Amino acid sequence: MTKDHIAEVKSLEALIGGSFPANLSKLSSSSRTIPTNRDFHSLYKSDEFKRPIDEIARTSQCVLETIGGKKSMTFPGDDDAYESLVKVNDEILEKFDDSIDEFKRNRKMEEDSKKAIDVKVAESNKRFEKHGKAKAPFHLPTITKPQEEYKILVENANKPFDHVLLEKSEDGLRFVHPLEKLSVMDFVDKNLTEIIPVKPLPLEETPFKLVDEVKDLEDLAATLQSVEEFAVDLEHNQYRSFQGLTCLMQISTRTEDYIVDTFKLWDHIGPHLRELFKDPKKKKVMHGADHDIIWLQRDFGIYVCNLFDTGQASRVLKLERKSLEFLLKHYCGVAADKQYQNADWRIRPLPDVMTRYAREDTHYLLYIYDVMRIDLHTMAKEDEQSDSPLVEAYKGSYDVCMQLYEKELLTGDSYLHTYGVRSGNLNAVQLSIVAGLCEWRDRIARADDESTGYVLPNKTLFDIAKDMPITTAQLRRLLKSKHPYIERNFDAVISVIRRSMQNAAAFEPVVQSLKDWRPETVVEKNIEPKIEKTGTEASSSSLSLKKFSVDDSKKQSSSGFGNLPSKRKLESDKKVKEEVKVSKSKPNEVIIVVDDDDDDDDESYEQSSETADALNRVSETPSNGSLSMTQKPKICNKEIIVLDDDDESENDSESREEEEMRRRSEKHRRFMNMKRGFLNI
Repeated sequence: MTKDHIAEVKSLEALIGGSFPANLSKLSSSSRTIPTNRDFHSLYKSDEFKRPIDEIARTSQCVLETIGGKKSMTFPGDDDAYESLVKVNDEILEKFDDSIDEFKRNRKMEEDSKKAIDVKVAESNKRFEKHGKAKAPFHLPTITKPQEEYKILVENANKPFDHVLLEKSEDGLRFVHPLEKLSVMDFVDKNLTEIIPVKPLPLEETPFKLVDEVKDLEDLAATLQSVEEFAVDLEHNQYRSFQGLTCLMQISTRTEDYIVDTFKLWDHIGPHLRELFKDPKKKKVMHGADHDIIWLQRDFGIYVCNLFDTGQASRVLKLERKSLEFLLKHYCGVAADKQYQNADWRIRPLPDVMTRYAREDTHYLLYIYDVMRIDLHTMAKEDEQSDSPLVEAYKGSYDVCMQLYEKELLTGDSYLHTYGVRSGNLNAVQLSIVAGLCEWRDRIARADDESTGYVLPNKTLFDIAKDMPITTAQLRRLLKSKHPYIERNFDAVISVIRRSMQNAAAFEPVVQSLKDWRPETVVEKNIEPKIEKTGTEASSSSLSLKKFSVDDSKKQSSSGFGNLPSKRKLESDKKVKEEVKVSKSKPNEVIIVVDDDDDDDDESYEQSSETADALNRVSETPSNGSLSMTQKPKICNKEIIVLDDDDESENDSESREEEEMRRRSEKHRRFMNMKRGFLNI
């Protein structure tokens, strides 16, 4: 036993023999005073009760993570994957709507619409001309990287992101967002009856300013200081940067539009605009701000307070679609051209057509904000115990703001979170190569500030792992397209492969764990035994849903290109039939095993190349766990989870739970109808 181990043992003995037992006893006694069951959930709606409970939960989580930091590797699907998957769910649904709108619009385009863009189209995009217009290029390889041209400093070290401008909690374990000191009710509008929405002037008649000098930025800050609300949007590029790069910031007041060239003013944006975004008296209006919020934190140290997210309002209003394109058409009668949504926004100077697109993202938002507030105010509550629709929209916006940016870190099991690992059916040798190449590309990407998908796309990574080339000649024959980083590092890649293969034995337990891992269980209560129901029928029963997890890796697109544009199919499962087998274990317990039959009623839709590209880039967040409908899923090597019946449930609460379960089941059905292949690879 080493000296360090002896010291640790003595420290542990001192802890156990000291005040630990007494403190533990006090903690156990005091915890009994916390309300439980229905009383807890009723009180949790109050900020006075919710805030300390959340603080306790966060502190406990930090302590547990610290204690368990040296334990064995965790697999995707653990509790830490839950929140990201819920966000991925919402983002996919919204961006899927965007892509469907784009697909319908593209089919109606005339041949002469090819003149709609004055940007030179890359050679690889010529195939799009048959659809009647030029494609806004997703990636222009000839552009000088802004990080180099404008001397933008980035910190890609493999350590957590430091929110240097934020205070830390008393225990020093977490950063405190300035919004925590404020209540969501501070931002809810009080006198909506006096609001008279006024449509903005046409884009051509509205004053516009491109802000690319410090003096212009100072003037913009002075203007924002004099208004009560302003609309904001960002354009972003994540394909040629490890963490991502904010390319533009669009801001609109009631009378003017601004576009801030973030590259030229990178070091000045935070100092000039930070306090304005933080000011709780100024309303910030954004659409689908989940990403924008953390980009502002990462690049400029800007933390937003008092947000109205029109995407959250769309959800509460249950609109047909939640995309900004739909809102522009629905409320303003404006048909937005969204072909530039995934364009390469690093291009300078900015073409006129892209400038117009960027302005449209914020020009109409304040008017939409007015109309949506009125709609929310007049909308009836779902039940007396729920919040008003307006409050619910503000709570959703509040939660969006409360996010804190976290840098992607490389750990010993990061390769397990690579999309396609679980469904790849890899042996130990192949998995060892995946792990080695993931580490290699992460190191290169951090050093050169490139995305891992640009250095080594996932599809190529898995092709290499499955073929296991051990010479440069074999590797050259395997590559079907140009990969600059591989071509410059053939010897290094082969060295990684050979070294990884020598360590294959260490991956045997991991391979077995991946084979055993099948989160295909649904646990429900109050179902008569020996009854078979489809997933839809089960949803309509009077049930109390406790857990729902679905293996989201059973099917995967073979086109894992990372962020590379490609022509591909969007496959939608029209139905997902679930065979539910029910057996009675013991009193008040029901075991249900679900078998997803993904092969039934599949229907493929051939999309236009543009739409397929948009879907291929729909999210840059890898799928790293199962989708949970309610509680956070737990990793379990067994396929059966048992929960006791709750005899204290009352009929009225069961009815509400039944309705909530049906709503979530429908949302889950929409999510499962989309092919996982267009998650970022």
